[in-house]
Amino acid sequence: MTATTTPTTTPARRRGGGRWLAPVAVFVATLPPLYGLWLTQGTPMEEGFMLVFPELVLNGQVPNRDFLHLYGPGSLWVLAAVFAVTGVTLGAERMVGYLQLLGVCFGIYRLLRPWGPWVAAGGGSIAALIVLTPSGLSAMAWVGGLALAIWALGAGLDAVDAAGGSARRSRLALVAGLLTGAALLYRLDLVLALSVAGLVVWLGLDRPSRRRLALGLTIGLAPYLVHVAMAGPGPAIKGIVLQPVFDLRGGRRLPLPPSPDRYDGFLQGAGALDPPWWPLPHPSGPRQLWLWFFALVLTGIVLLAAGVLARRRTGDARLLTIAAFSVGLFPQALQRPDSTHLAWVGCVAFAVLPAALVELARSRRTRPSASRGRPRTTVALAAVATPLLVLLVAAPDYTFRTYAEMTAKSAGYRRTEQTMEHHGRTFPYKRLDAVAAVNEMLPLVDAVTEPGDRLVVGPGDLRKTPYSEAFLYYLLPELVPGTRYIEMDPGVANAPDSGLADEIANADVVILSTIRDDWNEPNDSLLFGPSEPNEVLARDFCLIGSFGIGPFDKDRGLYELYTRC
Repeated sequence: MTATTTPTTTPARRRGGGRWLAPVAVFVATLPPLYGLWLTQGTPMEEGFMLVFPELVLNGQVPNRDFLHLYGPGSLWVLAAVFAVTGVTLGAERMVGYLQLLGVCFGIYRLLRPWGPWVAAGGGSIAALIVLTPSGLSAMAWVGGLALAIWALGAGLDAVDAAGGSARRSRLALVAGLLTGAALLYRLDLVLALSVAGLVVWLGLDRPSRRRLALGLTIGLAPYLVHVAMAGPGPAIKGIVLQPVFDLRGGRRLPLPPSPDRYDGFLQGAGALDPPWWPLPHPSGPRQLWLWFFALVLTGIVLLAAGVLARRRTGDARLLTIAAFSVGLFPQALQRPDSTHLAWVGCVAFAVLPAALVELARSRRTRPSASRGRPRTTVALAAVATPLLVLLVAAPDYTFRTYAEMTAKSAGYRRTEQTMEHHGRTFPYKRLDAVAAVNEMLPLVDAVTEPGDRLVVGPGDLRKTPYSEAFLYYLLPELVPGTRYIEMDPGVANAPDSGLADEIANADVVILSTIRDDWNEPNDSLLFGPSEPNEVLARDFCLIGSFGIGPFDKDRGLYELYTRC
């Protein structure tokens, strides 16, 4: 790899206005749906545990040792630090989530700057269109890790382009290593994308810069030693490597490719029950996921092909490195190709596609002047428009439609959420019967418990643990989580050796929710685990309150409160 600069770099830098308007355009692209996202329901388990886990860290508990956590500790440490200053609030968590989303969008913008302001602004805005809505403003570890990884890649590429032996080159290499380590501290499964891209960066650096890169990576990864020392090598390896890769996969994997005639993901189908209005003809929701999956695969092929052509034509491997990074993210979508995981990968691949299309257009030209002036602007605009058109035709429900829905919600339309409230803590929820049931239940929980009592929250049938209403731990901070399975996963919480039955036996209060007892996915989440947790509950606990009407068994409530008999 050489340090030559793409032909687009010099003209792009001469456009002073575009230099400032482009990042402003990316920021503006994130604003229309922002207030709607702020008001909307988060995912009950995922956002729930991103509120609960950092508070447990503040209270001295350790991920993997004291509670199940399937990713690196980085995101929890950052949120715990924020909560130490702001207090444990939904608003603080969502502000961190928004900053992570901005990190992704502006990271894409930075990667694409050598292709000019139109491509850079377009790529960042495409990333915003795709990544803002799947998990909302929840501070999910993947989004934070992805943002850090993109910025690490940008720093590494800028180091390669810097003048050989310069202080700036060494500084950028150090920053690239630090950010790479930080990204892996969030999500260890980013290692493939960072490794394949990092190898190309490494080959483009001189020896001193390589040492700086290695030093930065070592420092960035060093906090893992602290975590392993605190959690213990066995629990850390089990929680971060073995459980996500082996124990969890059978209960979370979805068919590949997605089924074109039905939703494979349970939450995907549940979220499609009340779709917003959309004026344009469009395929069915399952068909869109099917089309989006193959569009993503095709995009990866185009990125790699364009990167190879650009490398051969100019000697510059920048696009090839970005393409390798983008394709290295694909396993995240391949293991569970629902709209969220496709978006978490596609927000990079589709966003950098304009640069690839510009390079493919250039490869057909022989005269140097053909890449200058108005034709280049036209090509850039066409390149930006192409992925937008693909998404509009193939997957509008999960890009334009959700973006428009959140924008409409920002303006006051379709605000269906109400709020669960307790002791100053709030959590928005779309199901109004669930909001009423929880708001009725929480005062009774206060009446029958003492601060420090141990609480377990689970599904209606403890033999199946595909999901949990983890936000209830957040709304009841005076109670101590009585289980390591705040996040409940099939094949993990209901495994024969999970210890869930013992945790129920030692609990003071149990809340069961039947709201997702019809969970149905074509994977091992349908399998029953041991019946001991149910037996312990029936033996040691008495039902003291049933709230709401269960959607599947009218004799059961949406939420049921049990205390020891």
